[in-house]
Amino acid sequence: MKWILRLLPLLYMAIIWIQSSYSSDQFVQISNSWWDNHIKESLHLIEFAILYLLLVLAFLTRRGGLTRGWNVLGAVLAALWGIIDEIHQSFVPYRSATLFDFIKDIIGISVCFYFVRGAMFAGKFTSLRKALLRVKEICLGR
Repeated sequence: MKWILRLLPLLYMAIIWIQSSYSSDQFVQISNSWWDNHIKESLHLIEFAILYLLLVLAFLTRRGGLTRGWNVLGAVLAALWGIIDEIHQSFVPYRSATLFDFIKDIIGISVCFYFVRGAMFAGKFTSLRKALLRVKEICLGR
């Protein structure tokens, strides 16, 4: 379990890279172009939030667990991958790279960061804290 959680962020980053290598209509196209555009644009909020959460889970498998510093590092790494993804897309035909897309990435990461930070370091969101600590226990064999 520990190694799966450690490898998941890398696998997910590879999936983001591969998906960004294709045109935006390569996998899914909704017949109504307004819905198609809005749904795909909103995925930026989710896509990099998931990456941040996968990094948090990977960091929980460390002997020291998730510290404030490792939590910030997870958010920074997810944001950096967002920048790299936008740069990569600028070289892909029929794709674009925009600051607005990167801002959506940051918003998604920030929302999840708020909840994880609150759960792990501020005594809020006790159910989330219990779930995260349970993952840590399972991975560290306690």
